[in-house]
Amino acid sequence: MPELPTRGGTFTIERAAAADVPAIVALLADDVLGATREHADLAVYEAAFAAVDADPRQFLAVVRDAEARVCATCQLTLIPGLSRGGATRLQIEAVRVAASARGHGLGTAMLQWAHDYGRRHGAVLAQLTTDAQRPEALRFYERLGYAPSHVGCKLALDPGHGGDEGEGAPGIGTTGEPDADAAPGEDMTDAAGPFGGAVTR
Repeated sequence: MPELPTRGGTFTIERAAAADVPAIVALLADDVLGATREHADLAVYEAAFAAVDADPRQFLAVVRDAEARVCATCQLTLIPGLSRGGATRLQIEAVRVAASARGHGLGTAMLQWAHDYGRRHGAVLAQLTTDAQRPEALRFYERLGYAPSHVGCKLALDPGHGGDEGEGAPGIGTTGEPDADAAPGEDMTDAAGPFGGAVTR
């Protein structure tokens, strides 16, 4: 099991198991934004975990302290693509460190491990998004070398609000070509990044 040495001691990191779901959900909910987005119905999280765990391009990581308690997590996704010369990207999401484990370099150690994971699996670029309401998180990522080089957009997909059959997405005609609403010279077909993340040009 890989070790993450920090100023607060040595932690271990591994692939999450189904038994870790409650602890992961608790970490996701343990901040101002997460408290409004997560809920107590573990069944939906268990179903989501099963889907993630069955996907070979997903790695849901948990970090454990000396007592084997889950104290940090992140989700890694390998995204093959045609852009950038057929590059594979490492998408990093749901980064959380327990309040009791902060301030000792654990977040940095976990992200550095994630970068090494990406390299080992052929990724040439790491990308992530952070909520605009978390400026301290942005400063943390910038210290690790991330550049806020793109503008990310998200759209909630309400299952009860579907468009007319055959209607193209905003900026895309029904033929797949950019329509008149697209900005001059901009091909809107590449305007949204994976998982609502940064633009992937």
